Amino acid sequence: MIDSIDSIDPQAHIRIARPSLDLAAAERFYVDGLGLDVQWRTTERVSGEHDLLMVGPRGGGWHFELTRDPENPVAPAPTVEDLFVVYLGQAPDEALVARLVEHGGTRTPAHNPYWDQYGVTVTDPDGYQLVLCSRAWG
Repeated sequence: MIDSIDSIDPQAHIRIARPSLDLAAAERFYVDGLGLDVQWRTTERVSGEHDLLMVGPRGGGWHFELTRDPENPVAPAPTVEDLFVVYLGQAPDEALVARLVEHGGTRTPAHNPYWDQYGVTVTDPDGYQLVLCSRAWG
C-alpha cells in the first residue's frame, strides 16, 4: 500500500491503453494527423497475442498503447467523458485540426462546454475524443 502520493516518482512513465478496431486508422490519426511518433508496433500476427501500436511524443513521459486481438476483439466503448486532452498553451492551429480530420478524425462539439470555450474536440476513428486545449497546464 502506498502511504502518500510522494511515493510515486513524478517522472514515472505513463501508458494509456485502449482497444482499437483498426490500428492502421488509429496510426493515421495519431501519427500522421496529430504528429506523434510510433514507439512500437507489432509486425506480424501471432496467434493468442494482441496486435499493438504504441504512439507518443518523442522523448515524452507517456504513450498510448492501442491494442487489437483479432481472435477476441474488444469493441471500443468511449463515453463523452473519455477525453485525451493536450494542453497547448495557445489556440489550436486550424491546420492541425484540418490534418486530424484529413486523417480520419471528426470535429465534434464537446459534451462539456468548457472544452469548446478553451479548445477544439476531434473524435478519433474508434470514437474517443481528443481535445486540443488552448490553456496551459502547470
